[in-house]
Amino acid sequence: MCGIVGIVSNAPVNQLIYDALLLLQHRGQDAAGIVTQQERKFYMHKAKGMVRDVFRTRNMRALPGASGLGQVRYPTAGNAASEEEAQPFYVNAPFGVVLVHNGNLTNAQALKDELFSADHRHINTESDSEVLLNVLAHELEKATRGGGLGPHEVFAAVAGVHRRLRGSYAVVAHIAGHGMVAFRDPFGIRPLCFGRGPDGSVMAASESVALEGTGHALERDLAPGEAIFVTLDGALHARQCAQHPRLSPCIFEYVYLARPDSVLDGISVYQARLNLGQTLAKRVISTVPPDEIDVVIPIPESSRPSATELARLLGKPYREGFVKNRYVGRTFIMPGQSVRKKSVRQKLNAIASEFAGRNVLLVDDSIVRGTTSKEIVQMAREAGARKVYMASAAPPVRYPNVYGIDMPTKEELVAHGHTVEEVRQIIGADALIYQDVQAMKRAVGELNPAVQGFDASCFDGIYVTGDITEGDIARLNQQRPKAIEDDESSSRLTLPNAT
Repeated sequence: MCGIVGIVSNAPVNQLIYDALLLLQHRGQDAAGIVTQQERKFYMHKAKGMVRDVFRTRNMRALPGASGLGQVRYPTAGNAASEEEAQPFYVNAPFGVVLVHNGNLTNAQALKDELFSADHRHINTESDSEVLLNVLAHELEKATRGGGLGPHEVFAAVAGVHRRLRGSYAVVAHIAGHGMVAFRDPFGIRPLCFGRGPDGSVMAASESVALEGTGHALERDLAPGEAIFVTLDGALHARQCAQHPRLSPCIFEYVYLARPDSVLDGISVYQARLNLGQTLAKRVISTVPPDEIDVVIPIPESSRPSATELARLLGKPYREGFVKNRYVGRTFIMPGQSVRKKSVRQKLNAIASEFAGRNVLLVDDSIVRGTTSKEIVQMAREAGARKVYMASAAPPVRYPNVYGIDMPTKEELVAHGHTVEEVRQIIGADALIYQDVQAMKRAVGELNPAVQGFDASCFDGIYVTGDITEGDIARLNQQRPKAIEDDESSSRLTLPNAT
């Protein structure tokens, strides 16, 4: 999961890209990068860290041009410690291409071997995004055969990319002297939308909030398998480039990843979380009698909409019982368990008066590893709670994710191989209530009937691309980001969770 943005304008774009990346910061905190284009030359700056730390005034001044792209990185493959793997990536032939990618290729190693032996291209990092860039570059070379480049050739190249790639990918690329191309995988697993500014600029981004926050009106989401090509004069061309597209977005975007003020594939993330609270309320009532609950307390941030709706339906007070330190990052994506444990109390502080002598229902968006949940339950007890019930707006996370979320090993998932009762005992709650998988899909899916299904593989073990085996999962696990365990200096420890 990363945040990507690209823009074609008639005025300098460095500040626009910077502002858009700030709005997408919740999607990645490991590294950030911007590249701009002026007179067929690319200007790039990228480094590890968050946007506000990576880009200083001197860096921004060195990014001239009226078109460009950027990324905030959350590594799910390759080497998390390497600045070489920060994006954007660049290749000089054909034309000169820069690219940013959100997602995870499941056949990256096979493609890497193929690129070397058949396409005679060299991959210098462990990043699947560099593999993707070289596949795109090779397909552009085939489509043009030394000739000119126009929309027809661009779309032919993207069609070739679709035939070769497996997994999830939302991509924005710039071709030197020609324009911007953006496309999604044939299942639309990772989000990508585009819109226009009042001056005619065209922006593509992972979430609609990046468009709206930079003065661009959302036009629509890219369809699965679709590509758009925006020439440097602002003309936009669009074409379906996949043979059998099917819209099956990642449902974890709505549960946790996306900002609540975004609209993804026609679905309001905020409304989706309200709906999840409604269906969760039914599960709570069947497990814990409402008269045994004194107060409903969310675990900040992304569980708040679900918790408010749940409290309303139960007829119970909604209270903010935890105050969040916004300068500590997501424990979910920290490199080591001991760092993750230590950071929970740095990240949250309990308001004792909201817990003392009460039976509290804590609401979280999801329970992944269980480490944070166990610590939070203990914090509630230490604050004086008589009983602590835990409700999850998402079902049990039982299976690895292979499409760009960093939870690929079964051993790391507290619900894998455990019953709900066993998980309850592990986290120390008096009751544990999970969302139902099918209820979750209905709650989100009813907001846009055009969505044909969801990738909910981390909940139900069904991988929408239909080509994932146990061997693939084991291999992908070997490709997980290499980082020093318990490295407290990691930039991933310093993000205020925007969701």
